[in-house]
Formats: sequence, C-alpha cells, structure tokens
Amino acid sequence: MIARLLASFLSDEKGATAVEYGLLATLISVGMIVGLTNFGDTLNNTFMMLSNAIQPE
Repeated sequence: MIARLLASFLSDEKGATAVEYGLLATLISVGMIVGLTNFGDTLNNTFMMLSNAIQPE
C-alpha cells in the first residue's frame, strides 16, 4: 500500500508545471528589473547632460 502511494505521488507531474511557471516568471521579473535599472541610469544621465547644456553660464 505504501509503495503504491509513493509510486502515484512520484508519477504526478501537476506540481512540476506550477514550479516551472513560477521559475519562468521569476526569471522574467529579474531580467526586467535589471534592464529597467540600466535604462533608468542611462535616461538620468541623458537628462543631466541636457540640463547642464541649457543652463545659462
């Protein structure tokens, strides 16, 4: 009985799909955070350069 229960538990793959989707969502989120952080730094540098260029001397 325990062997049959263990075999059915090990053959069930429903939870594996949820874990895969969770890992995929995490990977996409980390990629977006890194990309947007780098884009934000570049955008900030661009605005600082424009601000310095239009300031009267």
